[in-house]
Amino acid sequence: MVCHSRGHGCSINGIGRLLLVAWGVFLLGGFALAVSLTPDSNGFGTHRQLGFPPCSFQTMFEIPCPSCGMTTAFAHFVRGEWISAANANIGGLLLAMVCAGQLPWSFASAWRGELWGVRNPDTWLMWLIAALTVVTGANWLVELIS
Repeated sequence: MVCHSRGHGCSINGIGRLLLVAWGVFLLGGFALAVSLTPDSNGFGTHRQLGFPPCSFQTMFEIPCPSCGMTTAFAHFVRGEWISAANANIGGLLLAMVCAGQLPWSFASAWRGELWGVRNPDTWLMWLIAALTVVTGANWLVELIS
């Protein structure tokens, strides 16, 4: 990967382009799965429709984990029910928004042969992960207090 200092993103090779397309297909699959789920009216537990057990953290400690409600948030997000998604898990809503933005970005970047609009992918990814972590952690703390 070659990153330019002005005007362009980072050039990517054939493998990088293939990985971006694979990432876009993976995201499409995730959103298709979210469409197939019915958001749980409790605001969490939608993942149980996939055959997963109840949240182990919540079972052991009798409090929700930071990611409780994320699957429900995605199920609401794909239906355009953004307030319900935020009520389920704000971090989940933010993650769904990021993933929705990455869909066209990954395909456009693969088509162009460069990371569209990204000059420093390491810094970009660090800030993205930090923001998601802070929002999810803050949401969890508010849930614990209320």
